[in-house]
Amino acid sequence: MKYAILFLVVFLMACGQGKKYHDEEKKAGTESDLAADILEYQEEQNESFKDPDSSPLPDKYRKDFEGLDFFAPDTNYIVKARFERTPDAEPFLMPTTTDRQTQEVVYGIAHFSLNGEEHQLEVYQSLGLMDDEGYEDYLFLPFLDNTNGEETYGGGRYIDLTIPEGDTLVIDFNKAYNPYCVYNKKYSCPLVPRQNYLRTKVRAGVKNFNKD
Repeated sequence: MKYAILFLVVFLMACGQGKKYHDEEKKAGTESDLAADILEYQEEQNESFKDPDSSPLPDKYRKDFEGLDFFAPDTNYIVKARFERTPDAEPFLMPTTTDRQTQEVVYGIAHFSLNGEEHQLEVYQSLGLMDDEGYEDYLFLPFLDNTNGEETYGGGRYIDLTIPEGDTLVIDFNKAYNPYCVYNKKYSCPLVPRQNYLRTKVRAGVKNFNKD
């Protein structure tokens, strides 16, 4: 996805699958429409991973690659969050899996209900990307949850978002993806801040990658 591709071009390393813009109006459809949208997203990701020009997979894994392991689509993991903007937040350096750091700012805090409990997550804007074409409204949501280290990657997963017009932010956890460093150690991936740990199981999105 775009966020990762840009870092790959500049640093020969990246943080994720790039940017996938979310059409919030699409979220107003029926459950079957939402499930179809999730399946389409999964198919797009599999095609991207099969393509040598966009895949993070080394050749030895890509040649036998059949598809990512996803949880089944579950519309219960599409949430409408109350989005609290944080215009006074100070920029900070987010560490990565390498010596590189990315300059981020907390753009806002998403408050939502999931699995019968209330949660909140910080949503970030990359200061290094916001002036680039195609990234003017890009937001980055990394998170940890109680599936990490078992069903999903231990370091957490990412979701790409766009700046909403109002104070509601739609988050589709079915579109949670792994950092590229899960697949290839040449990539540099932002570490998920500890405050973005969800004390619940998010059984949606992509699962851990089995290299066997």
